[in-house]
Amino acid sequence: MPRPIKTLLFSTLFPSTARPVHGIFVETRLRELLRSGEVETKVVAPVPWFPFRHKMFGQYARFAATPRCELRNGIEVIHPRYFLPPRIGMNMAPHTLARAALPVIRKIIADGFDFDLIDAHYYYPDGVAAHFIARQLNKPFVVTARGTDLNLIPQYPYPRRLILQTASAAQASIGVCRALMDILAEMGADPGKLKVFRNGVDLVRFQPEDRDQARSRLGLTAPVILLSVGHLVERKGHHIAIQALPMLPANVELAIVGDGPERPALEALAKRLGVDDRVRFTGQLPNTELPGWYSAADALLLCSSREGWANVLLEAMACGTPAIATNIWGTPEVVSSPEAGILLRERSATALAESYAELFSNYPARGAVRSHAERFSWQETTDRQLELFRAICHRSAACATC
Repeated sequence: MPRPIKTLLFSTLFPSTARPVHGIFVETRLRELLRSGEVETKVVAPVPWFPFRHKMFGQYARFAATPRCELRNGIEVIHPRYFLPPRIGMNMAPHTLARAALPVIRKIIADGFDFDLIDAHYYYPDGVAAHFIARQLNKPFVVTARGTDLNLIPQYPYPRRLILQTASAAQASIGVCRALMDILAEMGADPGKLKVFRNGVDLVRFQPEDRDQARSRLGLTAPVILLSVGHLVERKGHHIAIQALPMLPANVELAIVGDGPERPALEALAKRLGVDDRVRFTGQLPNTELPGWYSAADALLLCSSREGWANVLLEAMACGTPAIATNIWGTPEVVSSPEAGILLRERSATALAESYAELFSNYPARGAVRSHAERFSWQETTDRQLELFRAICHRSAACATC
């Protein structure tokens, strides 16, 4: 049997004890890959340097509280600090990331883990930094794009130039949806290097629970429950869900799962519209608690302005709950049948109310929703990663003997 492929996963998007749900989709894909038994890995997940841990500093305090090294699910994860100054940080980030991580990675090699390739996640700044590091170490690398890194950041000239240089040097660029790779191709990247590896869904963790039992446990009493999950920022569209409530039947309530800087504004909006008694804010919840919320809901709402591949869609569907979602980026690749839910004609409260009426006029059976989600297991993505990584290792070995 051939030896396992050794990879170094490099990304600022990776969970830690201080930020347990940050980048959990990257950890999930890695966990599924490691189940194959054909890969060994270590993770370097840098965090911005910040000196104070007091909770008054919010997100920055979590950076400071992140351990330098930890073991997550049997995987060694190292968190070097990099300098990220406000305002000018975007242009500097790839360089400071690479400078901070390179000594750590050299030590990993010196300690005996001489990896075959770098598996970077998030194109800018992470993928660009991985390019700098790979060039120094003479290692092949791949980069996975996940959303904002390609649907927003390339509008800035300097990051755009570095992204294209990275795409040219990488052995492959991977998108979690076709739309992201189409962007990279339109920017001028080599189409032959562009791959689409969809995120899957953990069909064991996310299973339907009896809806009444889930509601009873969570204290939900309204006849109809809508659910909006995600960081409380404008682009996630929680405000659109709240704005739609006055247009929906009075027996409909909204649960919002997540935390973030927009919470006070969202609470004020609900009060101003007179629906504050119909909106429940849960705060941030562990990923392990989400199946109960998905199962309790009648529909998941995703009103985002930007998404690469929204994992919450498949998680909800795996629990038997259809979605109402904005028609953007990778979302149509997920909400691709009537059983999956409805795509909004536009990102507005009025369109959300219309889609609500459409969905509930022909509401899908929970088993049919679950069956749709079952088409998106992780196995295909794992198989395609292994195929790509083997091919890269084979080319590297052939080059070494030239």
